[in-house]
Amino acid sequence: MILLSLPIVVTLLVDYFQIPDTARTVETRVVKIPKGASIESIADTLLKMELIADKKRFLFWAKTLKKDRSLKAGYFEIPLHLNYPQLVNYISTARNKEIRVTLLEGWCIPEIAIALRQQLNIDPEKFKALCYDSSVLKQWGIDAESLEGYLLPETYYFYWNMDEKDIADKLVRQCLQIFTDSVQIRMQQINFNRHQILTLASIVEGEAIVDDERATIASVYYNRLRRRIKLQADPTIQYILQDSPRRLLLKDLEIDSPYNTYKYYGLPPGPINNPGRKSIMAVLYPQQTDYLYFVARGDGRHTFTRSAAEHAREKEKFDRIRREVNRKNRHLKSS
Repeated sequence: MILLSLPIVVTLLVDYFQIPDTARTVETRVVKIPKGASIESIADTLLKMELIADKKRFLFWAKTLKKDRSLKAGYFEIPLHLNYPQLVNYISTARNKEIRVTLLEGWCIPEIAIALRQQLNIDPEKFKALCYDSSVLKQWGIDAESLEGYLLPETYYFYWNMDEKDIADKLVRQCLQIFTDSVQIRMQQINFNRHQILTLASIVEGEAIVDDERATIASVYYNRLRRRIKLQADPTIQYILQDSPRRLLLKDLEIDSPYNTYKYYGLPPGPINNPGRKSIMAVLYPQQTDYLYFVARGDGRHTFTRSAAEHAREKEKFDRIRREVNRKNRHLKSS
């Protein structure tokens, strides 16, 4: 029996005392270990990533070192050519690698949830439920139906498989930090509260493509509010459509919803997306203009006008451009 077990003993001693090639351990593999993964599943992942050559030897060392129940879930950058005991210890003690995640301005809650699932492996349904949870809203002092508008789009660093509540809290905290004492004073000057600022900023976000137009677009909506003219903001219609985004039809403007700014005066009940910092600041500090209308030019910018007659002329120009583009597209498809 002793002779039969000797090769095994030698192999294990080699495992334990083997010194990694330091010139090669600078090479790494990125490994994702999900929550609740079994030791068998972890070993399969390491085998697939070529971090181990023998699954049984890894399992032996994990159990021998009493780490088989304490290997951490997460996103790790693991050096190549660690011996088996070192690899077991590394996974049980390594710091979770941060992941850079960029959330885009104008995304709604479902779009943010999808992006977080793709990049962090979170549960998107749990994240969305938290965004509508009354206890979460109360925690942050948000008097609204959801966190829509309060999830600030920026570039963040998160951990893979991070808790959904921790992510939501970080996004909301980042948003609320914009509302400093000086901003609070500014809101008093323009007689807008935080929720109204974010609501109007979300509309500006839905309209603006180039940054230097944001404050001008904001001024148009302020002017319409002061004169009690309906906002007639297309993004608020897109928000209530089931098949958005698409070109709006006349019947869409008749949808009975408090978010329909073609049908109802004033701001909608809340934000229609999550606006970025630039749109929020544009609403806090709009340009001083007497514009009441704007229409797309077809190049990402808008033409701003003061009267309905001017607006109609500029709209006809854009419609002609759109018809010409459609004509050319049809010609290309048929050729």
